[in-house]
Amino acid sequence: MALSAADLTAVWLTLKLATIVTLLLLLIATPIAWWLANTHSRAKGPVSAVVALPLVLPPSVLGFYLLLALGPNGPVGQLTTALGIGTLPFTFAGLVVASVIYSLPFVVQPIQNALEALGKRPREVAATLGAGPWDTFFNVILPLARPGFYTAAVLGFAHTVGEFGVVLMIGGNIPGATRVISVQIYDHVEALEYTEAHILSIGMVVFSFIVLMLLYGFRRQQGGRKLL
Repeated sequence: MALSAADLTAVWLTLKLATIVTLLLLLIATPIAWWLANTHSRAKGPVSAVVALPLVLPPSVLGFYLLLALGPNGPVGQLTTALGIGTLPFTFAGLVVASVIYSLPFVVQPIQNALEALGKRPREVAATLGAGPWDTFFNVILPLARPGFYTAAVLGFAHTVGEFGVVLMIGGNIPGATRVISVQIYDHVEALEYTEAHILSIGMVVFSFIVLMLLYGFRRQQGGRKLL
C-alpha cells in the first residue's frame, strides 16, 4: 500500500523540521560545548544541568512550559507579538524553537566529549606556530573533533524526527503545517488505520536502525569513546 498524500506531507514536514533544527543546533551547541569543555567556572555544573534537562524531563512538561512561555501571555510570546511576528505555538516556527530546546543535549554532549578528549595540546601547538584562535578552531580543532560533530548531527536529526510529546503540545495537529510523522502515526492509530500506521512505523524502525549503525561506526572511529 502506497503512502497517502497526507503521509507524504508529514514525511516532508518532518525532514524539513529535522534539517533546520540540526543546522541551528550545530550553530548553537558548538559555543556551548566549547565553553563547557574548557571552563573552570563554578557555573559549569548548573549550565550542564540546564542543557541536559530535556534528557530527564517528561516531554509533556517541557512542552507545557514552552507553550506558556511562547503563548500570548508569556514573555517570549509578548516579545514576538511586539515585534510583529505573532505567537509561535501551533506554527512551524514554534516547532523549530521547541525542537531546538528539546534536542539540545543530544548535540551539545557529543561535541563536548570530542573537545574534552582532544585536550589543550593541539591548541598549544597551534599557538606556538602563530595560529590565532579562529584559525586554530577551524583548521585544527574542528578537523580533529569531526567525528563528534558527525555524531551530534546524526543524533540531533534522529531525535527531532522521533519527537512526539513536545511537537504535539507546541504544534498541535495541523495538516501541512505542524503534523509530523509521529503525530500522523498517532492519528492513524486513533482512526484504527493500522495498515497505514504500520507503513510509517516500519519506516521509522528502518530509519532508527540506520541511525544506530551510523553511531556505532562513529564510535569505532572515536576509539570506543562514549557518544553521550
